[in-house]
Amino acid sequence: MKARSARISASHVSDEFLAFTASVHFDRRLWKHDIAGSIAHVHALAHAGVLTKAETGTIVSGLRDIARECSRGAVAFDPRLEDVHMNIEHMLTNRIGDAGAKLHTGRSRNDQVALDMRLMTRESLVNVMTETLALQEVLLRRAKENNGTILPGYTHLQHAQPVLLSHHLLAHFWRLHRDVRRMTDCYARTNVSPLGAGALAGTAFGLDRKIPAELLMMDGVTENSLDSVSDRDFAAEAVFTQSLLMVHLSSLCEELILWSSQEFRFVKLPKDLSSGSSMMPQKRNPDIPELVRGKAGRTIGHLIAILTMLKSLPLAYNRDLQEDKENLFDVFDTVGASLHALTNFLAETEFDKVRMRESAEEGLMTATDLADFLTTRGIPFRTAHGIVQQISERSGGDPHNFKRLAEEALVEHFGEFGPSDLDVLDIGNSISRRNSYGGTAPSSVAVQTREAAAAVAREKKIIARLKNQVEAVDRLVTG
Repeated sequence: MKARSARISASHVSDEFLAFTASVHFDRRLWKHDIAGSIAHVHALAHAGVLTKAETGTIVSGLRDIARECSRGAVAFDPRLEDVHMNIEHMLTNRIGDAGAKLHTGRSRNDQVALDMRLMTRESLVNVMTETLALQEVLLRRAKENNGTILPGYTHLQHAQPVLLSHHLLAHFWRLHRDVRRMTDCYARTNVSPLGAGALAGTAFGLDRKIPAELLMMDGVTENSLDSVSDRDFAAEAVFTQSLLMVHLSSLCEELILWSSQEFRFVKLPKDLSSGSSMMPQKRNPDIPELVRGKAGRTIGHLIAILTMLKSLPLAYNRDLQEDKENLFDVFDTVGASLHALTNFLAETEFDKVRMRESAEEGLMTATDLADFLTTRGIPFRTAHGIVQQISERSGGDPHNFKRLAEEALVEHFGEFGPSDLDVLDIGNSISRRNSYGGTAPSSVAVQTREAAAAVAREKKIIARLKNQVEAVDRLVTG
């Protein structure tokens, strides 16, 4: 198999070399971004007088013809041409002749691929933000539906204090809100154009770098040509945002898995979105949460791979950078699929409100409230904490014993107490007292719910604006 890439055509390389070095089998998914970048570059060449008006029209028309064929899956990419960039240029030249050979004037594959990767990354970030927003909306809806449901709150996976289910679900909402904000910040640093940096030193054709940036609706151009072609910070940062997002999804999934077990019985798995056992007919398994939890490790692995690949690279471009793509592609594919599946799963999951409250009433979850009550009666909190700790240990964890011993303690310390004093041990009262901003009291959760709805509205506006920028690629490609 003889190489047809301009870079290696002068040497007679082996099939093994081409098989190892070619990237078209995975970077062909960049065809749309590559063609859009080329069309934008053509306009810069025309503005600089490098191309005539007729040549410009011929090249743009030829590129759009190729794009239409690519969109139909009618293009066979040739591995002898190494990558998507050389394949498209070769197709163009075969179609339109010498004008096609002028396309690469003032451009290197180094700045070309850097542009393609930035365009793909910004589009993928917006797609993931859209999926994340859908999950946020489900969390918000389920929080509203379960506004008065009480369940145990946990620390160290031990019963701690009672909380509202709506409060718990909103905790996951705000984690995702931070993820969206991180992706928005990452998008801003990604959305600058490296085109015009050339191989490493810039270009000598008087190209206005702002022209392709504006056509692609990028927010500016990179500042240094050496940095432009070697920078993959945006890729590493994007994968970090996805990895942390998956960590948050994994935490939610872990809870859903635990809650679906016989030991908790807080949720019932949706039959259409869970599986049975091949041997045990009574079982249903939380497949989707388990798979999302497992895929979190996959994304973190890709992050480590990209950071390790970047470590110790000298300026400027090095072939090592070819290894960013498969990691980045798989991360976005994995996260998008995980979000979509988990959103549907959570929308259909049934919460057992009775079982949650029963569990919250087991044990001594309002012991802190008794310590707080003693503190309001003049006992220093640390002393009150010790008193309640002794009562807890003597009660053996039985709530009836705990209440009896609490009555004895009140008589001992205060001589008498009113019948309503031990209302502090009621879980509903315990929750209502936690009315600090961000707390679990119904009044505090109502504020969070309103703020969450406002955050969703803001995120929708931001995503709509970014989508308009991303769609500049489609507008250039389709005309």
